[in-house]
Amino acid sequence: MAGAKGGWVYMMSDRYRGGIYTGVTADLVSRVAQHKKGEGSAFVRQYGFTLLVHCERHEAIIDAIAREKAIKKWRRAWKIELIERHNPDWLDLFPTLTG
Repeated sequence: MAGAKGGWVYMMSDRYRGGIYTGVTADLVSRVAQHKKGEGSAFVRQYGFTLLVHCERHEAIIDAIAREKAIKKWRRAWKIELIERHNPDWLDLFPTLTG
């Protein structure tokens, strides 16, 4: 079935309450590792977004894509609220994914 593979919506930042990048991927660990090495998107590389500050899993990649598109239309304050609901200090969540 098309879209049956799961996906992740994630948010990267450069610092506490800094810039925010929202993305979608099927492989969160690999994608964030790319960003951290400067091999991700040019936008993320340009602004130094190396902190994974939010991530959420979706059972279907099409659901993750829809959620990413919705979040990208949000006001900045709503994005900050989403991040701080689960990560009030904007800590890098990447180590929790990799052990």
